[in-house]
Amino acid sequence: MPLVRYRKVVILGYRSVGKTSLAHQFVEGEFLEGYDPTVENTYSKIVTLGKDEFHLHLVDTAGQDEYSILPYSFIIGVHGYVLVYSVTSLHSFHVIESLYQKLHQGHGKTRLPVVLVGNKADLSSEREVQAVQGKKLAESWGATFMESSARENQLTQNIFTRVIQEIARVENSYGQERRCRLM
Repeated sequence: MPLVRYRKVVILGYRSVGKTSLAHQFVEGEFLEGYDPTVENTYSKIVTLGKDEFHLHLVDTAGQDEYSILPYSFIIGVHGYVLVYSVTSLHSFHVIESLYQKLHQGHGKTRLPVVLVGNKADLSSEREVQAVQGKKLAESWGATFMESSARENQLTQNIFTRVIQEIARVENSYGQERRCRLM
């Protein structure tokens, strides 16, 4: 029987960018049509990657803005982050930059396991943020970038499997840095 690893992932972003829709689509396999502002929800799902099983615990947060103070519960005991903006809102993109800086300060380390997601890619006629902007921002963080559509279930599964891979990548890189060598 394979070892099941627990991974807590927090989903952050401005309000109405589709955080709940992404989480719900991933766990339940359906798109929620109505918009009901989230206070905070949690979702759980067992994910198998290769021979490994992961108990993914998703924390779907209320929308934040550039002035939000992130509670310690979004930092302590969290393994990775999915940062979501809407490709139809330049403001939501700027909020994500601010949220990342707060996470970076809160963790006090250079590498965070982050997947940056430009959601609502199906609304191309309303696009305010180009894919190249998201890609460039993610690269500056050393993070992964994806565009998705929760409505059309574009890459929804991949987002959450990718964050598990990012967690492993960052954990492995820190493990290598901490080695002591005697000469």
